[in-house]
Amino acid sequence: MMATPATTSTKNGIGQWPSIVAPVVVFAVVALVWHVVVVAFKIPPVILPKPGDVLTAMWTQRSELMRASWVTLQASLLGLLASALIGSAIAVLFSQSVWVRTALYPYVIFLQTVPIVAIAPLLIIWSGTGLRTVVLVSCIISIFPIISNVTSGLLSIDQNHLDLFRMQGASRWKTLFKLRMPSSVPNLVLGLRVSCGLAVIGAIVGELFVASSGAYDGLGMVMNAKQANYKTAELMAAILACTFLGILLFVSVQFLGSFVLRRWTKDAGFETS
Repeated sequence: MMATPATTSTKNGIGQWPSIVAPVVVFAVVALVWHVVVVAFKIPPVILPKPGDVLTAMWTQRSELMRASWVTLQASLLGLLASALIGSAIAVLFSQSVWVRTALYPYVIFLQTVPIVAIAPLLIIWSGTGLRTVVLVSCIISIFPIISNVTSGLLSIDQNHLDLFRMQGASRWKTLFKLRMPSSVPNLVLGLRVSCGLAVIGAIVGELFVASSGAYDGLGMVMNAKQANYKTAELMAAILACTFLGILLFVSVQFLGSFVLRRWTKDAGFETS
């Protein structure tokens, strides 16, 4: 029987509370150093405000930030969902033909490496300045981990299992739906864990591009407006809201992934904590 992650953490001297308290302590130390630096060097607020000013701005602008965060969250979720569906479909296609995989995989890499700023103007021309363009940018930025991980899961099948399916006379499609796709679920979850943060980044980048139109109301638009008016404290408050949004989406995907993988971890001899 394998040790559970919780047992391993306990043996290593790392419990639940230290894993929560340690990041809070680091945040407090960074905020203290930040405050001391601003006061000691008399840095103007327009360059670097005090941490207290940022928190105050976050509180006074809470209604605007919450409304914008909800808009950005919707775009991020739609972008993540689109990347999961489209990326998984591409991965299935790659797993069925080595020729297709060899021919098209370089273009998938190209899509990942091309600067989004180079194609964003084209996306605005083709798709407009609304939610659709923001979701499209989010999908483009977050799709590569899905394709890469799901393709790996579809191809990394135990040879004994493949031989068993061949002995039973299973067709290619039956092998795909009964063996390859269920076996790739953990890889899909892993890809989603990576892509959820990228989906938020993609949504905000898309919002920054469509913000000038005035037809969209997300965190990217808020950040663009605060930067244009040199309201640095409010700009940093919006950045903190983006950070919290990314953390929220990651924790949600992590929880969902743990729930989905429970059957696989039980079969492996341990349970997730």
